[in-house]
Amino acid sequence: MSLETDLLLDRRRLKRRLFLWRMVAVLAVVGAGLLAARDDAAIILSRDHVARITISGVITDHRRTTEALDAVARDATARALLVIIDSPGGTMAGGESFHRAIARIAERKPVVAVMGATAASAGYMVALPAERVFARDSTLTGSIGVKLMLPEFSGLFDRLGIGDNSVASGPLKDEPSLARPLSPLGREVIQGLVDDMHDQFVAMVAAGRRMDTARVRELADGRAYTGRQALGLGLVDAIGGEREARAWLAEAKQLATSLPARDIGKRGWADRALGESSLGALWPVLLDLLTKTVLSQRLDGAWAIWQPATEAE
Repeated sequence: MSLETDLLLDRRRLKRRLFLWRMVAVLAVVGAGLLAARDDAAIILSRDHVARITISGVITDHRRTTEALDAVARDATARALLVIIDSPGGTMAGGESFHRAIARIAERKPVVAVMGATAASAGYMVALPAERVFARDSTLTGSIGVKLMLPEFSGLFDRLGIGDNSVASGPLKDEPSLARPLSPLGREVIQGLVDDMHDQFVAMVAAGRRMDTARVRELADGRAYTGRQALGLGLVDAIGGEREARAWLAEAKQLATSLPARDIGKRGWADRALGESSLGALWPVLLDLLTKTVLSQRLDGAWAIWQPATEAE
């Protein structure tokens, strides 16, 4: 056998051994990670704690977050829930989803909401099931209202010579349209949709804040309030932050401030990657990062969101 053949066979044997040891190392690390995750989970889940969820940014219907909230409702070691809100609002469906999930928890254990810089529209909606609502003096909250954004480009289409040959099964199937203004009937029907959703929002406020519906309607013209104004109007219960919320839980519910807080729900990918002890936790992290990088989220539907008006003079 030639020298070159011997070297080739040795090289192949070396590659096979290297591959085998690499696989053994990977399996060992994964196994150790799974064992650590099991032990950590047993330690965490066996301890009483205060669950804490942060709802920030534009609110949409997020299945993983509502599932995490439902898990808190079932978890006997979660003695209470802190809802930290910093959001200008979002879709009606998203706000309603979080509202209902938090309300299910409130039926079983104390819920306290803490507002940050902004907790308006759907951001205010998710605070309503809480037994106690805290806001900063300068928090922007309220903005109780609903809007449907219906863009229309008929003027631009005319300038560009773009026509529309839509065929619809009925006069309202093609309403609204990008190619023509709303008809009087279409505007009436869509206004009815907005009014019905607004009534739902008003009912949530009246029930959550134990206020007369007529009084809520007076406040629900879409305007935002500062935390100090909201306190005077009965839309929040007290001025403060998480420290004050924990103090209230200690005084009113006998849940000591030393009770650890455990964050639940969707967190940033970096926090999950650095904060978990198991390599198994990296799979949802990588998937989440890929989704955020490659895909974009399309937002539509009815909005309950606060935004400051900007006009050019």
